[in-house]
Amino acid sequence: MNFLANKWVAPWLEGLGRIALLAREALGSLVLLRVPWRSVVYQVYYIGVKSQSVVLITGAFTGMVLGAQTYFQFHKVKMDTATLAVVSVSMCSELGPVLTALMVAGRVGASIAAELGTMRVTEQIDALRTLATHPVDYLVVPRLVAAHLALPLLTAEAICIGIGASYWVGVHLLGIDPTYSWYNAIRYTDAFDVLIGMTKAFIYGGIVALIGCYKGMTCSEGAEGVGRATTESVVYSSITILIANFFLTLSLGSIVHLL
Repeated sequence: MNFLANKWVAPWLEGLGRIALLAREALGSLVLLRVPWRSVVYQVYYIGVKSQSVVLITGAFTGMVLGAQTYFQFHKVKMDTATLAVVSVSMCSELGPVLTALMVAGRVGASIAAELGTMRVTEQIDALRTLATHPVDYLVVPRLVAAHLALPLLTAEAICIGIGASYWVGVHLLGIDPTYSWYNAIRYTDAFDVLIGMTKAFIYGGIVALIGCYKGMTCSEGAEGVGRATTESVVYSSITILIANFFLTLSLGSIVHLL
């Protein structure tokens, strides 16, 4: 038992504490406005604009598959026009933010870890310190701010394209009545569903950027260390997003019901 605790639990808790310290340091830089805004703008472009194709394809085909599968089940009980309502609620509160975050974690999280890991291995981060430039201010904060800004926007795009693709499949391929489909979608999709989705996306953006930066800045020496850090960044970000989604769904759903 002690062996397992020393081998697995202690390193995990140590890593969690280091990520918390990195987050505190980044938050302190934000409070003191030590933010290179030009780098933030570039990171918003890199994380947000250049991830649009992946996110839009994911959102469109997720909406189409969900719409078709929901129709096949609802058609058995003559509830065809409720198909788009199910897709709308699911995309707004669950599938939109989660799938967008997972796609961004695979594309951007790996890139952040590889970039910062290479800088660490080649001692560029140490060079920043010799130039009186704090690595957290210069490297971590812009990526963290950009991810917080870009993820909700990407999620909104995924939600819109997913609902639109589901509507197209339902109306033009499956023959669902378009008027009642939109009526039910608007009736059963609450503003809180959209708010929950945007809140989740904001949190997931911080998770992806923070884990990617931490893995890159603490990777071991050599090309093998950079590769391991890149892989761990994607895996840990994806697992953290899925775990966080469960607790966020419970907590945010409880708040909405109380309101």
